[in-house]
Amino acid sequence: MNIRAIVLGLAFALMWSSAFTSARVIVADAPPLASLSLRFFLSGLLGVGIALALGQTLRLTRGQWRATIIFGICQNALYLGLNFVAMQWIEASLASIIASTMPLMVAFAGWVLFRDKLPWMGVLGLVLGVMGVSLIMGARLEAGVDRTGLALCILGAAALTVATLSVRGASSGGNVMMVVGLQMFVGAACLAVASAMTETIKVDWSWQLVLAFAYTTLVPGLAATWVWFTLVGEIGAVKAATFHFLNPFFGVAIAAALLGEKLGALDVVGVVVIAAGILMVQLSKQKVVA
Repeated sequence: MNIRAIVLGLAFALMWSSAFTSARVIVADAPPLASLSLRFFLSGLLGVGIALALGQTLRLTRGQWRATIIFGICQNALYLGLNFVAMQWIEASLASIIASTMPLMVAFAGWVLFRDKLPWMGVLGLVLGVMGVSLIMGARLEAGVDRTGLALCILGAAALTVATLSVRGASSGGNVMMVVGLQMFVGAACLAVASAMTETIKVDWSWQLVLAFAYTTLVPGLAATWVWFTLVGEIGAVKAATFHFLNPFFGVAIAAALLGEKLGALDVVGVVVIAAGILMVQLSKQKVVA
């Protein structure tokens, strides 16, 4: 793995993890689905505009179109939509921890459903991941965490797992920025319909809301997606996914620094155990590929 890939991986992990904190700010003052739909629409306009300026076209491969639609529905509409709704009731740090377990879900699904080979280190990583999640969930449930918000985050992580499995098709064949922009439009359309059916538009304007919305649109929304597709195209999905082990650390650290969210001792231990499990699973998958 070269220096460029390491920088891309660290940048992705930091941007991806920061999205939960900015989302928490947004949903405090604006309807979650409408806000997210508008964010995706603006990100899509920027993404397609940049792609056209770079000489990219709408001539995507069949695999790219399929992956773009799946990614737009599963990551943008389902994963992020469910998380935005959930963060009306639960903290950003908890949402980021749950979402960070996606690599463990991918590995488990591959092992159980598709009979993928998983060495003993990968199996141990899955066990550690489950232990870490159990520690955190047990402590949060005792503290009275909102169970509806928790369930929505878990469903969102499952949708993110499906989205991740579709990335390989989207990152091959060129036109990466065009793919990024188009999958934003898919998410925007789905969420606009959901918002029209379920939400009343009421916004409490503040500079914090405007700043959080602009940041979410440009950084986690557009830049992080482009970085991820670029990273996967450069080193492959298996190696790129290794950087997910940093997400629990970054997610809780950013939420604590900017929102003042407090973590208990079991939360800290659980984050460390989950991160170790993710790293072990990804390293074991690299050995299988090699």
